[in-house]
Amino acid sequence: MIRLYIIGVLILIIAILSNFIVSKLGVATWYDFLNNIAKNEPNNYSIIDYLWLFILYPLVLGSGFFLGDLMYNLFNK
Repeated sequence: MIRLYIIGVLILIIAILSNFIVSKLGVATWYDFLNNIAKNEPNNYSIIDYLWLFILYPLVLGSGFFLGDLMYNLFNK
């Protein structure tokens, strides 16, 4: 149970940090993407936005899982 908690916290921290960084860089986040869908606004996203949302962001969150699991294994020995 502790393992899942540590992994979840690391994924959350990495998600918050990555969303903050990409929003400062001007890349769309999931919040922007879903708000535009909800408002039926035209789709004016670049290829970089789509690459971030559908390829890079899941990989970044996966690294949060990897780091959380690594931390658990380091401290659990």
